This record gives sequence, structure tokens and C-alpha cells, in this order.
Amino acid sequence: MKKKMIIPIFVSHQGCPNDCVFCNQKRITGVKEVFDEKQIRYHIESYLEGFKRDKVVEIAFFGGSFTGISPVLQKKYLELAAKYIKKYQLDGIRLSTRPDYINEEILKLLSQYPVKAIELGVQSLDEEVLKASQRNHTVEDVYKAVRYIKKTPIELGLQMMIGLPKDTLEKSIQTAKKIIAMSPHTTRIYPTVIMRDTALEKMYYKGIYQPLSLDEGIIWTSKILPLFYEADITVLRVGLQASEEVDLGKGVVAGPYHPAFRQLVEEKMLHEFILKIYEDNEKKPLSIYANQKMYQSLIGHKRKYLNSIKEQGLAIQFKRISGEAATILFESEGKRLNDIRIPKYLR
Repeated sequence: MKKKMIIPIFVSHQGCPNDCVFCNQKRITGVKEVFDEKQIRYHIESYLEGFKRDKVVEIAFFGGSFTGISPVLQKKYLELAAKYIKKYQLDGIRLSTRPDYINEEILKLLSQYPVKAIELGVQSLDEEVLKASQRNHTVEDVYKAVRYIKKTPIELGLQMMIGLPKDTLEKSIQTAKKIIAMSPHTTRIYPTVIMRDTALEKMYYKGIYQPLSLDEGIIWTSKILPLFYEADITVLRVGLQASEEVDLGKGVVAGPYHPAFRQLVEEKMLHEFILKIYEDNEKKPLSIYANQKMYQSLIGHKRKYLNSIKEQGLAIQFKRISGEAATILFESEGKRLNDIRIPKYLR
């Protein structure tokens, strides 16, 4: 499978007059100014310098609600991207927008260009959470937008957020299950972090809103992420992308932000899997052999899970073996446990 390269063009807060409580697009994207045509050309060309046809390459309009900007500006952006796609034989245009900014007229416009995928910022499929987050659209708006997109050949992406105002773990799990039922091609999972200069920051300092801790964010996501993996839905991102603006103490005031958030979540999932094997094996001594990459995942960031196992006095040992493949072998009382099947997404 070819690796994917995204050439991101950030339209900032253009096209979106709504102010969701969590939103400060300038800090989230790390882009403070709207790109003009000259900047867009330079940006795309810098990504394509030394270009080789060994990747899936898409030009992506992120950061705001693309289909909410004026049709004239949409055409300008799309035509510019289309020229590069034709010249370099790239794989298409990807864009993000709000569910209530999709209709038949908008899709008719997009269909005139090589738009490959539309990602909808769903965030939640709970009406109370949407209202508390000042999304100003309904759950039905999401379903309506999905029905429109599914009538076209354009790929569907549905993004969700966890830990929003009025959210609970159960509500987030239900949102994930409802997203899966709509059969999107892709998803993104964003734990809610408090950005500077947002309504959520004011709510936080007034004691109205309490964000998830990093550990809580990892726990919630570790229960949601496997649902998408098991449904064979591609998870493009888990957690905010690190940037100069998105750093604790800079753009982020509080919440479950970590530059390697997805890795922390997947380490948690692997740890839970190991504990289940230990329980299923009647807590008999368990030796786990892994190559260097998997060994690091087993012991966890800063040896978190290795230390936890020692503190609990569990008879589990991790041992390194050579090899490049993501290998894990299990042994108990001198016998190889050959019937253990590790889910592909944990390897």
C-alpha cells in the first residue's frame, strides 16, 4: 500500500460564521493569515519539490468550513488545486466542512473538480452535547449531509470529538457507533482541549467546564479507537497535530493534549490486551517476547506499564528479541501459546 501525503491549505475561519465553544482555528491550524493565490502556489510547490510518484498525494483544504466560503472563492481555490493535480497527476482534493454546509447545489459545484473526499466535522451525535458546544446544527443535519454525499462518488470522512461540554464516555461511544453505522471511508478522533481565546477557556476559568485529563483522554479513546479498527474504517488522526501554536502553555490552556497522543492510546490498548491474556491464562507466569519496536509499546511511555505490572506483582515478563517485523510471542511455564491471535491494529 502506498504512503499518503497531504498538502494542507488552511482556509482558517473563512466560511464559518459560527463560533463553537472550543474553536480557535488560528491556533489549532497554526496559521494566522488566510493564504492568497501566490502563497498557495508556493506552498504546493514546496511540497512537490523533487516529487516522485511513490505516494498517494492529495491537496487538502482544512481549517475552516470550505463549502461555507463564497462560491467565487471556492472556484478559485478548486481551479488552482486542479491545475496542480492535472500537471503532476496527483490523486485529488480533500476538504473539510460543517454538516449544515452540504447540499445538492454545493455538491454539484464540487463535482466539477477532482474532489476526492469530504470530511464533515460531526463532533458529536448527541443533541445535548451539540447544543452545549454551540454547534448550531442538529444531529439530523449530519444524517442529511451524509445522504447527500453518498449519492456522489466522493469519499466520506466523519470527524468526532470527545470530552465536549455535557459529554460522557457512553455518549462518545454511542457517537462512534453511529458514525460507524454510516460507513464512512475515514474518521478522525479529537479529544477536546481548551485553546486560548475561546468560549471554552472562559467556561474553564469560571468552573463551568472541566476538561478530560490526559489519562482520561487516553482511556476514553482506547475504548473508541478499536471500534473503528474492527469496522475497518481508516482513522486518519487521533489527537491534535503538534504545531508551534498547539503546545501546552502556548495555544493549549488545558486538556488531554500530547504530541504523541495516538501512540499513548495504542500502548494502552496493547496493555489491556496483555492483561486479558494473563487473566485468561489463569494468571500463570507469562513471558512475552517482542522485537524492539513492540517491546517499547509493551513497556509503555516512560516504562509506565512495566512499572504498573511490577507494582501489582503480576507474573508477566517482557523480553526483547531481534527482528524488524512487529512480532510478539507468548510463553507460559515453558510452553509456547500458539493460539493467541493479536488484532492486526495492535501489531
